Amino acid sequence: MSATPNDPTPPSAAASAAAPAAVEPLADLAIRSHTPFEDAQAIFTGTLFVSLALILFAQVGLLTGGTAGAAFVLHYATGVSLGKLFFLINLPFYWFAWTRMGREFTLKTFVSIALLSVMTEFSPKLFAIDRIHPAYAAILGGALLGSGCLFLARHRASLGGATIVSLYLQKAKGWRAGKVQMAMDCAIVLLALTVVDPERVAYSVLAAVVMNLFIAVNHKPGRYAVL
Repeated sequence: MSATPNDPTPPSAAASAAAPAAVEPLADLAIRSHTPFEDAQAIFTGTLFVSLALILFAQVGLLTGGTAGAAFVLHYATGVSLGKLFFLINLPFYWFAWTRMGREFTLKTFVSIALLSVMTEFSPKLFAIDRIHPAYAAILGGALLGSGCLFLARHRASLGGATIVSLYLQKAKGWRAGKVQMAMDCAIVLLALTVVDPERVAYSVLAAVVMNLFIAVNHKPGRYAVL
């Protein structure tokens, strides 16, 4: 039906008014921040998952990459507790995180590292694993590490060292955090041949692959809209 002469509204304008409003793209929506409680539960759960993975690895003589891997190498070489070494090795990375990633990220990372150090130190006194095959420990531990690190990354925290560097490179250069972490982790695991037998190193590489594939698939730039 055409517009009548007395109708001041042109047909095109009337059609536009009748059309439903366009849905606002998701990318244009305001990003919602996590609440302090959400951050706290994610940091606790993430570090708990990672501590379980490290306990599994220590039980069967495996290790991982990053600063945790360096702590494992020193632990196997010197006998000093893993929790203490992990905390000390990460100290130099706080300055880098503070200057490159911001105060919030650095403070959350410090809390995560301190909490993981305590959990790793005291959890073996709370439970014991009687028997576990290294391959199963590698797969389960790798999945626990990947999910734990992802919890922390999505709440702007990390476990220091290589994770800080990989997240910074993803933010600054667009490089996939999982791939960067995988390269660094594999290099550290290979260095462990000086203190760990080749079979255990092979299982450790399997754990690193499982962990970083999990992160690479699930932690892509722009996918997660809540900070």
